[in-house]
Amino acid sequence: MTTPTAKPGKSAAAVFDLDRTLLAGGSGTVIQRHLRERGLGPDRDIPLAGAIFKAFELIGETRLSMQLAKLTVRASKGWSVDAVDDAAEDIAVELLGLLQPYARTVLGEHQAKGDLVVIASTTPEHFVRPLARRLGIDHVVASRWHHDGESYTGQLDGEFVWGRGKLTAVRAWAQENGVSMRRSAAYSDSYFDGPLLNAVGHPHAVNPDARLALLATLKGWPIRYLDKPEGVVKLGPWEVQELLRPFARTELLPNARFEIIGLENIPATGGALLCANHRSYFDATVVSLLTAKAGRSARFLGKKEVFDAPVVGQLAKALGGIRVDRGTGSDQPLEEAAKALRAGELVCMMPEGTIPRGPAFFEPKLRGRWGAARLAAMSGVPVIPVGIWGTEKVWPRSSRLPKLDLTHPPTITVRIGRPFTVSGTDADNDTETIMSRIVDLLPEEARQRRVPTEEELRLTYPPGYKGDPNKESERRPGRDSQRNRADNA
Repeated sequence: MTTPTAKPGKSAAAVFDLDRTLLAGGSGTVIQRHLRERGLGPDRDIPLAGAIFKAFELIGETRLSMQLAKLTVRASKGWSVDAVDDAAEDIAVELLGLLQPYARTVLGEHQAKGDLVVIASTTPEHFVRPLARRLGIDHVVASRWHHDGESYTGQLDGEFVWGRGKLTAVRAWAQENGVSMRRSAAYSDSYFDGPLLNAVGHPHAVNPDARLALLATLKGWPIRYLDKPEGVVKLGPWEVQELLRPFARTELLPNARFEIIGLENIPATGGALLCANHRSYFDATVVSLLTAKAGRSARFLGKKEVFDAPVVGQLAKALGGIRVDRGTGSDQPLEEAAKALRAGELVCMMPEGTIPRGPAFFEPKLRGRWGAARLAAMSGVPVIPVGIWGTEKVWPRSSRLPKLDLTHPPTITVRIGRPFTVSGTDADNDTETIMSRIVDLLPEEARQRRVPTEEELRLTYPPGYKGDPNKESERRPGRDSQRNRADNA
């Protein structure tokens, strides 16, 4: 297969390693299985091959695993080129299923900038090219097996693309295609790709092995995890939310009792938008408890004030929170949330935007902003409605801290509805649908109009409020004004 020529005007590239970088694991076991199904490969297992592949999945490349790769080259002697090509197509289909959730996002960002996108891998070129074609990747720099046109000879054709050999091969490709290494980016999980990462202007350690993580820290290279949003902190294979999940227990919150119904409606996998009503500062704790009980990590859209706060802001970002600055009118928060949903994440938000104040707090009909409807339409994922009731008794808006009534803790009722999809054609109607689905999950008293007492009204305002509690201080703009603001939210 001929190497495509560089596109006019291209002078920067994004070079991606394959195994444990673009892919969630290694390609070796998939390749070996498909070859054996076609009668290719050794008659018996290579000693310790299974253990070596397993170690590679867990800790990354070692010199021993690369020796196994070289043994595979020798074993290919006499294999039919056509049979291997047929196997490679099926292998590519399976490898697509191993693609990291955010791999397409990062590839797309480089493609949008006009960068040449390259896979540089030790994995043999004829197994990589079908996958690269399916991903719209421009070039492949990989180890090549020599063949005579019909059969493989058991020898390498050129450089073994590993370690410094990978740097040599990428440099040769860059020179041939008029690409500047210093303007280019590279992504890898392996310490042995340190020379390549050091040679480009924009190195990224992705899911790094222990030695690369140390090298990246010393060099100041960014560390990325393509199974999580950018900025999420991981300790080993776990993100912080996963480590905290065992502590998400209702008995560890003694100032409230919980009645949770419909937890099974939160899907175990796949993108979904969880939308809840907003009554208290305690709501975020309740939603976090739900997602943890469902075994899911979640991305929360939060006000910029949270992310700008010392310590709390860094923690919010490390947990995968999405910063929303309503004053800028930027679509970036929705775009980040849509990326997360398309990557199979669970995103949580409260369409009301803020806790209603005054008489609005007691309205039977909930008013939502357009963000949730737009996000559901952009991503095409289902919406999961959640009705929360009673959190204001634990932490009313008028209080700076939650109440700690351990003798008679209030009951918080949470009902999770069945997932549904929005029309995507009318944000007004979709917003009303989302909010009505949430209202349907609230207790009967929530749907009864009543006149609140002056004390009840005061509890809905921030501490130190001096105005008339009977006046709604947060009236929403008219429909036309709402439309204009929503388009820029």
